[in-house]
Amino acid sequence: MEVEAARRDASALDPELLQLPELAPGALRENSTIADALYTQWLVLPETTKLVKSLIEDAKGGGALNVAGSSASTNAASSSSLPSMFPAGSAPPLSPRSTAGSPRVMRRGSGAGPSTLGSPLKLVSEPVREVIPQFYFKNGRPPPKDLKEQCLSRLDHLFFAGEGLQIQEFRPVIKDICKLPSFLSGVLFKKIDAACSGTVTRDAFIAYWINENKITLDTPSQIFEILRKPGCSYLTQEDFKPVLKELLATHPGLEFLQGTPEFQERYAETVIYRIFYSINRCGNGHLTLRELKRGNLVAAMQQLDEEEDINKVLRYFSYEHFYVIYCKFWELDTDHDFLIDKENLIRYGNHSLTYRIVDRVFAQVPRKFTSMTEGKMGYEDFVYFILSEEDKSSEPSLEYWFKCIDLDGNGILSTNEMQFFYEEQLHRMECMAQEPVLFEDILCQMIDMIGPENETYFTLRDLKKCKLSGNIFNILFNLNKFMAFETRDPFLIRQERENPTLTEWDRFAHREYIRLSMEEDGEDASNGSGDVWDESLEAPF
Repeated sequence: MEVEAARRDASALDPELLQLPELAPGALRENSTIADALYTQWLVLPETTKLVKSLIEDAKGGGALNVAGSSASTNAASSSSLPSMFPAGSAPPLSPRSTAGSPRVMRRGSGAGPSTLGSPLKLVSEPVREVIPQFYFKNGRPPPKDLKEQCLSRLDHLFFAGEGLQIQEFRPVIKDICKLPSFLSGVLFKKIDAACSGTVTRDAFIAYWINENKITLDTPSQIFEILRKPGCSYLTQEDFKPVLKELLATHPGLEFLQGTPEFQERYAETVIYRIFYSINRCGNGHLTLRELKRGNLVAAMQQLDEEEDINKVLRYFSYEHFYVIYCKFWELDTDHDFLIDKENLIRYGNHSLTYRIVDRVFAQVPRKFTSMTEGKMGYEDFVYFILSEEDKSSEPSLEYWFKCIDLDGNGILSTNEMQFFYEEQLHRMECMAQEPVLFEDILCQMIDMIGPENETYFTLRDLKKCKLSGNIFNILFNLNKFMAFETRDPFLIRQERENPTLTEWDRFAHREYIRLSMEEDGEDASNGSGDVWDESLEAPF
């Protein structure tokens, strides 16, 4: 009934009223039957019939269709040939045409089969296949042509008439061509001269440095490749010994050690131990390329190659730092068997450490001892201990002492664990007639100092976020440093502000070196005379 009523309403309209330029989408949604009726009525108009017949005849005859290629021009042509519902000159302006929202366009597009009318859809061409340049090279990125030519021209000035270079002549090559520290020349020379012929030819150097793409590597990777053994993906302490041997033989700041090979060996060992303490964070003795890049060893080696005063290179290579470490060990090693036990270590720092923390160290909780003697600490173990004890602001030190305090090894420092170590501190304060500080009070102070995520325990992450976290361990097992922290010496605070780049270890080593040198000068003065100098009393350092 509704459809028939719509047909009667549509037939009552004037045909000229059916030529609507645009229909509102809202009207169609309200009553779609009116649109169907209007479309059916339009098809039976005489003008529409003539238009359809002419199009069919043109299509059968193979001629061009007299229809515009776009929906806008089609509407314009149809409006010129078909009568309009408005009198001439009285039509209001049309709204902007939108092919996406036009019901007539949508209706034409919904029909099956190809359409001869213009389509709003455009043909999409196939995507152009982009060639991605190679970004991974197993043996390193090949050098650019200009870099290769520049390197070859420099080599022509260093290698004369195709003759090879001997090891003492090879230093300019590693300085000018490789841009690496000069004390690596011996290691690189032997790396290239695998046959041990005693010379390195120009072709042999090109084959190793340029053809194997070593020239395009970054500096840490170049040093890593030079030092590592074939087939190894890490560096060991043995890999650094040839470097230290050449450094001792060539650096002007170490010439005074030429006559004391024993202390040359001790210096080299100390430097290597310090390197692995700071950089080899997992502590397995295998220094990876990632660890080498993250550390500051390469920068220290470059500074060392340019600086004649060895003591100005504070990282790893300072002779004064070695002197302090070795003398401290020698003071504790009373029988001079190069091993120290618990009773020796308890005397460290004027008996500043508690027995409980020394027991944990000798239980090898923070680090397994390298000495083969039961209950004895070797020189390497002592280097790790003194570096951790005198610079508790460093991450290796925090990890070292955290393991000692973490009695159950669950990764957190609970209140009971901290109280267990503080009890001995409290007893020592009472014996020294010091005003004791209750653990409850000191715990509140530590919580305020660290600001942990959970106030019931401390994690290693909490300690690493705070610059004052080293004081936590001093409070728990080092009485002398605990009392110094409570008194806040203004002189030390001013020193820290004047030299903020110096670490706690740097300041300690500087003070101890001055003290030890003054003691040595005093011994020399008391044992010598004004007229006679006994060379046997001179220290070998």
